[in-house]
Amino acid sequence: MNVDFSAEELAFQEEVRQFLKEKLPADIAEKARKGLHFEKEDFVTWQKILAEKGWAAVNWPVEYGGTGWTSTQKYIWSNECAKVGAPGVIPFGMSMVAPVIYGFGNEEQKKRFLPDILNSNVWWCQGYSEPNAGSDLASLKTTATRDGDEYVVNGTKTWTTLGQYADWIFCLVRTGGSDAKNQEAISFLLIDMTTPGITVSPIYMLDERREVNEVHFDNVRVPVANLIGEEGKGWTYAKVLLTHERTGIARVAQSKMALQSVKALATETNDFGRPLLENPAFAQKVAELEIDLLALEYTELRTLAAVSTGKAPGPESSILKIKGTEIAQAIDELKMEIAGYYALPFLDEQFDINFDGEWVGPGSAANTAPTYFNNRKTSIYGGSNEVQKNIICKAVLGL
Repeated sequence: MNVDFSAEELAFQEEVRQFLKEKLPADIAEKARKGLHFEKEDFVTWQKILAEKGWAAVNWPVEYGGTGWTSTQKYIWSNECAKVGAPGVIPFGMSMVAPVIYGFGNEEQKKRFLPDILNSNVWWCQGYSEPNAGSDLASLKTTATRDGDEYVVNGTKTWTTLGQYADWIFCLVRTGGSDAKNQEAISFLLIDMTTPGITVSPIYMLDERREVNEVHFDNVRVPVANLIGEEGKGWTYAKVLLTHERTGIARVAQSKMALQSVKALATETNDFGRPLLENPAFAQKVAELEIDLLALEYTELRTLAAVSTGKAPGPESSILKIKGTEIAQAIDELKMEIAGYYALPFLDEQFDINFDGEWVGPGSAANTAPTYFNNRKTSIYGGSNEVQKNIICKAVLGL
């Protein structure tokens, strides 16, 4: 693999840097610098800027508004965005349901949904997990019973990230009879969140923020026209969606920047009269992570190359998901080690863009513990890492 950029790629890199310098809103850049939370408006504003430039749909086919970038251009883009802290595009519409729609939907569905997803006019959420169906997703219980030109949907979805903002939800529902196998009875349905019978209940996290929700369906009537593909084929479509999701979860570029931040903080942190980064035990942890991250980066490049040829990510997406989340969590652990007792206080007011008081501890130490605890979920969502190992055993090793 040639790791040197060509003259054209270097010119593209400079174009990206100039674009980010000129177009990334100052308030969003400031939030990134301070490690503050992005709000819905931040994501929508940024995606609309990207859509206007034609750079929102990095992995979409060109005919639906994709960039047509090479794998190297995608690599450059993700790394340059990570350097300036640009918010990622919310994945539920752009990189999860959109590939299912343009891959398996009919022409009417493509024309109806894809433009609004691309331009961030519609906010999507994911209806997969249920109270008794998480990693064992095929055991889901939400039903969609055919009644003429409509389905009547009943059931509950849970851990629905940012569902309180959603205009639409894409759901896996059970449409087969009791004699059908679990996976053969599942269909993929698009549901308008304003439909009567839908209730969204908040789930508050440890930091009292509402990140996830439960979504309840009580005799919700959904047009059959909102079915993607064939009835009973939803599991096939869901697996394609999950490979895209798992690839995105790796967040290699973000982990590279986070590890640089760790090294900078450890250089400034006093460890009995010398920088913490000079402590042999700590330095070894950093070095091991750097090696793992470099190996993961090359795996991501191979995956991006496959996607650039029009293929869906294969079982390598499971490798990316496993190692990407493990590395990110290990970086969080190093940040906790640097922050020490400064990670103990939770001062919510520090995460307000208008806070002008004195920050506690080195760097953004006040955000260290909330980030650490929140990111424990990454090795579970998108299919737990244990499930990913089973996928690799079956699809790669043939076991």
